[in-house]
Amino acid sequence: MRPRFVGRLGPADVVTAGNAALGFVAAVLTAVDVHLAAKVILLAAMADGLDGVVARRYGGTDAGPYLDSLADVASFGVAPALLVVAVVREMWGFDRVRVVAGVGVAALFVAAAVVRLALYTAYDSGSDETVGVPTTLAATILSAGVLVGFVEPMLLVGLSAVMAALMLSDVTYPDLHAQDALVMGVVQGLAIVCSGTLGEGFSFGLLFLALGYLFLGPRFYWA
Repeated sequence: MRPRFVGRLGPADVVTAGNAALGFVAAVLTAVDVHLAAKVILLAAMADGLDGVVARRYGGTDAGPYLDSLADVASFGVAPALLVVAVVREMWGFDRVRVVAGVGVAALFVAAAVVRLALYTAYDSGSDETVGVPTTLAATILSAGVLVGFVEPMLLVGLSAVMAALMLSDVTYPDLHAQDALVMGVVQGLAIVCSGTLGEGFSFGLLFLALGYLFLGPRFYWA
């Protein structure tokens, strides 16, 4: 008997499955090293962008949009939420009320990501724009923030709550142009592979680009 997916999935779907695997690895690493976990989340975000490139080059499949959303739940919903929880537990370990509150906000982040991805798959997957902050962008901002040292729990919990609300908002975001996605991908890759002051610098650059798109994209990026 051959596996059911043979002949039904394409190269882009393999990349998407890799994205899901990276999300699981990142989730495990949150209990070991939050900085390494943040880098793996960023690597998953690069895989998420790559599967679109591969799909345009070799063609997609009917299962592709569903696989993409399922993978994104792991990589950009669960993994960044656990990243926030890991920081909260490390910093607020003996304050049960605040830890529970932090976990509750992280759970809301996951729920918002799941709803947002379901709506995207149903209504936006064939469009060049999307409603609500993309889960990839929200996860990138949280991960880059951890890499640059923004690990104050109140900041991360508050930012997670804001991202959850924005994912469910009616703000419309245009897709990144290819050249801009490439620039962000290069900065993201350098933030992953570089360490020390250099890696922190590229992480700051990535955070700056991501926040710029978050705040300015809906109004000024259309041109």
